[in-house]
Amino acid sequence: MVVFAGQGDARRSLSLLWRGEVTAPPRVGPGPRPRLSVDAIVAAAVAIADEEGMAALSMRAVGERLGRTAMALYTHVPGKSELLDLMYDAVHAELPSAYPESESDDWRAPLTAWAGEVLEFYVRHPWVLQVSQARPVLGPHEYANLDTLVRLLGATGLPARTVRRLVGTLFPLVQGSARTVADARRAAGATGSSDEEWWAARAAALTELVPDFAERFPAVVGLEREGAPEPNPEDGEGKDLPYPEREARETFRVGLGVLLDGVEAARAGQGPTTDTGRP
Repeated sequence: MVVFAGQGDARRSLSLLWRGEVTAPPRVGPGPRPRLSVDAIVAAAVAIADEEGMAALSMRAVGERLGRTAMALYTHVPGKSELLDLMYDAVHAELPSAYPESESDDWRAPLTAWAGEVLEFYVRHPWVLQVSQARPVLGPHEYANLDTLVRLLGATGLPARTVRRLVGTLFPLVQGSARTVADARRAAGATGSSDEEWWAARAAALTELVPDFAERFPAVVGLEREGAPEPNPEDGEGKDLPYPEREARETFRVGLGVLLDGVEAARAGQGPTTDTGRP
């Protein structure tokens, strides 16, 4: 399910988004009924989306979590569309705005750290991945994260147009990897079968139904044979993770590395440095 941000009243949404500096939304749990405010409403909405997914989000559900009626919320937030904008921007406050800079002018380490932080952010809040990037929220924390990335990419010394294209490349890479990790974590619970059970059943059926599979798809079969990862690493990062998540994280690591290798090549004058592809 894709959700488009910015569907509420433009002026009202933006005035709420820029109403002042706020920190990441506090957790809403048992205890005295919180004073109703924009921040309390956003925190409750984020908690629902984190725990139950975007489909469970409604003004009524938020009101129930706060011990109030849905109507009581409208004094503070005009509707669900404006609430989504506020939620999206509020959780972005979790992301760091600064990364350690290397004394050796190493632009690569901060970019790698940024990508890793954003990956984990999306995994914590998978519902954020359902918010379409076609229309940004235009909130302060969303802009702060973007500004951080632009600053880190600017340290590469590449032209502004190239940096612009790299921004549009890095975000989808991180988002796609995070989506795979989040899906891998939910798959067993959502389908009622483990990854091992799912693959075993379909591998057996495919072998029976398509006996010439290897002849029809030799490149895929060859890649699986020659490029297969170790099934059960005994040590190293991710050794305790389920196979699909471990694979997704390794794919992210390698893909990011290849992308940054390309940045290095462009810096050295060995690759395209503008959006036209001309050096």
